[in-house]
This record gives sequence, structure tokens and C-alpha cells, in this order.
Amino acid sequence: MGYDEKQANRVRQALIDAGDVTEKHMFGGLCFMVDDKMCICVRNANLLCRVGPDEFETALEKPGASTMKMGARTMKGYVYVEEEFLRKSGDFDYWINASLRYNKVAKKLKKI
Repeated sequence: MGYDEKQANRVRQALIDAGDVTEKHMFGGLCFMVDDKMCICVRNANLLCRVGPDEFETALEKPGASTMKMGARTMKGYVYVEEEFLRKSGDFDYWINASLRYNKVAKKLKKI
């Protein structure tokens, strides 16, 4: 696995005014943490977007979207988006904005 640097740069640019943004290697790719909360990950050229449970079902109706699974468990609120459906700036912006909206209300995970 890994991440596509071009896609990571698009996310960096989109998050430039988002506040405290840090990067961590997670989920086999590069995750962007906004205000110490996981917001968006780049895995290969795909995105993993944390849209939250309220927008989860709506987000899954978008082309190229699928649920995140860890083993047999579905991670409600997390959506994978295939790179092919991120090429248009409007589509890419939808996912960035959905993730940032949820990030404002998401709780920080407890550090172990």
C-alpha cells in the first residue's frame, strides 16, 4: 500500500485554511488530522473520508463510494472514495467539505 503524492498534495492544498493540520501514516496510507482528529486519508490515490454517522448513508449513494470495513465490522461514518470519482474538482470538494463538516463536531479519540 502507500499513498499517491499528487492526491496527497491536493488534500494538503484543500486543507490549507482548515486550522491545525498534521499528517500521520495510518490505514496503509497518509492521514490528515485536523485539530487532532482524523479527517481524511489518502490510500493509493483513493480517499478515506470521515463523514460521520449522520451523512454516512447519503455519502454511500455517491459514485465511487464504499464502506470502510475492518475485518467483518463496518465502520459507520467512514467512506472510501475511488480515485476515478475524485478527478472533477466539484466531486473532490464534496468529500473534503463533508469531512471538514464532521470534523467540527467529531470528538477527539483518547490517546492510549
